[in-house]
Parts: sequence; structure tokens; C-alpha cells
Amino acid sequence: MTGQPTDAALVAAARSGSDAAFARIVDRYQSPVRSFLRRICVYESDADDIAQEVFLTAWTRLRLLDDGRKLKSWLFGIAWRQSKMTARSMARRRNRDQAWHDVQDQAESPDRDMHLAMQQALTRLPEDQRAAVALCLAGGWTHADAAQVLEMPLGTVKSHVSRGRTRLMEILGVSG
Repeated sequence: MTGQPTDAALVAAARSGSDAAFARIVDRYQSPVRSFLRRICVYESDADDIAQEVFLTAWTRLRLLDDGRKLKSWLFGIAWRQSKMTARSMARRRNRDQAWHDVQDQAESPDRDMHLAMQQALTRLPEDQRAAVALCLAGGWTHADAAQVLEMPLGTVKSHVSRGRTRLMEILGVSG
């Protein structure tokens, strides 16, 4: 038989350590997965990022796939779950950003007292938290970029930003 290898054969070879077999899996399913994600994502630009995550997840969890013949549905399942996680994350980020912008709008108003209160509140945050807040919330940096600059784990930066925002809102008496 001179046809294309089956999904099951590619999965078996990839599990045995064949990078070439996994590359063929990616070649075979990258376009359909991206098309699916472009249809279901609110922002089409997120689809490419999520697709990369799908194949990274597939590479790291390929040993968990019980039946190589179900590769296609397994990949699309990962894509679906990844898109839902991204949507939830984006919703949380929008809510956090909106709360921050509400505080910023008040701080940037002509009311000098509020501006001074914001500056004073920032000084009450621990240094690492203050840096994360300054980069991510005030500077518009992504958590990943801030983590690289601050040489901190991504999760730590996210925690610092979340706790810092909450603390600032408490100090300023703003409900969120």
C-alpha cells in the first residue's frame, strides 16, 4: 500500500519518538483545526494562538490518547476546550481591565486629589506587585511580557496584578 499512513500509524510512530510522524500529524490537521477555531473564536486572531496550544498539548499528552484512530476528534476536543478556556480568560481580563480603567479614569480626571491618592496607593503595594501592576495595568503589557521583564514566573505576575488591583481598589475605596 503506497497511500498516506493512517492516523493510528502516525500516533504509534510519534509515541515511539518520531518527530517526523508528529510533524505529519500537524501538517494533516493544522489547517482544519485553525478553520474550526476561526469559526468559533470571537476574535479570529486568537485562533492561531489557540491552534499552537492545541498541538503543543497534543505533543505533551499524546500518550494519553487510547485509540490512534480517534486522533482527529481528540485534537478537535482539545481545540474546543482550549477555546473555552481562552474565552473565559478573556472575559476575566476584560472585567479586570474595565475595573482598572474605571479607577484610572478617576485618577486622570482634573481632580488632583484623586491622582495623588492613586500615586500614594501605589506606594503601599509591595515592590514586585507595584511593578507588575505598572507594566500590565498601567502600561498595557501582557502578563507574559511582564514576566519576562521582571524575571518572574507567569503565574506570579498574574497573581501580583490581580492582588495589586484588588488592593488598590480597597485603598482607594472603589468597589469592583
